Amino acid sequence: MRDLKGLVAWVTGAGTGIGEGSALALAGAGMRVVLSGRRKAELERVAAQITQAGGQARIAPLDVTDANAVQAVVDGIAAQEGRLDVVVNSAGLNVQRRAWKHLSRPDWDQVIRIDLDGTFYCCHAVLPLMRQQKGGLIINVSSWAGKHVGSVTGPAYHAAKHGVNAMTESINIEEGLHGIRATAVCPGEVSTPILDKRPIPVSAEDRARMVQSEDCGELMLFLARLPAHVCINDVTISPTWNRGYVAQARAIPD
Repeated sequence: MRDLKGLVAWVTGAGTGIGEGSALALAGAGMRVVLSGRRKAELERVAAQITQAGGQARIAPLDVTDANAVQAVVDGIAAQEGRLDVVVNSAGLNVQRRAWKHLSRPDWDQVIRIDLDGTFYCCHAVLPLMRQQKGGLIINVSSWAGKHVGSVTGPAYHAAKHGVNAMTESINIEEGLHGIRATAVCPGEVSTPILDKRPIPVSAEDRARMVQSEDCGELMLFLARLPAHVCINDVTISPTWNRGYVAQARAIPD
């Protein structure tokens, strides 16, 4: 496993959830971490937690749907750090009224703009720098919904995350010869603030059984530590108490 001390990571959606867990894990391994997201106060909270633990972090507030702003952040990282080794694209959301009979066109646009377009803008911005340095790892946070279609997450989120998976693999196809690797991380249910948007509220008991943000952070750290000649194209992480599986198991006759 490679030593990450002194290398540079950029994490979007870093103020909460999987992004926060990823930032804390990577910083804990000695990486210099740049934190991006829309809510400055949350980014400052995570940065303070990192620095208080002896790590290095700075914030770069960002709306990933603004392609010019994304490019400006990446240009700033290149100018200040001189390199970018790991990117975790974790910015994302879902809407509450997500089923076909409820989904509005503005809500569709919002999900696609953040979850798919935003991920594209970030990948597109970092690839020239990674080509120049002849290497880099891009981790795109996708979803179980990017592999399995069901009724819980809605068509916009399914479409966005399937797109993220395809886009991630296309990076491996085109950019592997430059030493660039990309991984689509496809979590099942994770106890993060995105659950607050569920049409049916999730109980505290169920949340406690789910994958936690820090679990995802440990996965990101594992991926980042892999040697440069190893590419994990995609990986699924889900709770042992997988509520979809539990329902199926309980339906099996005695």
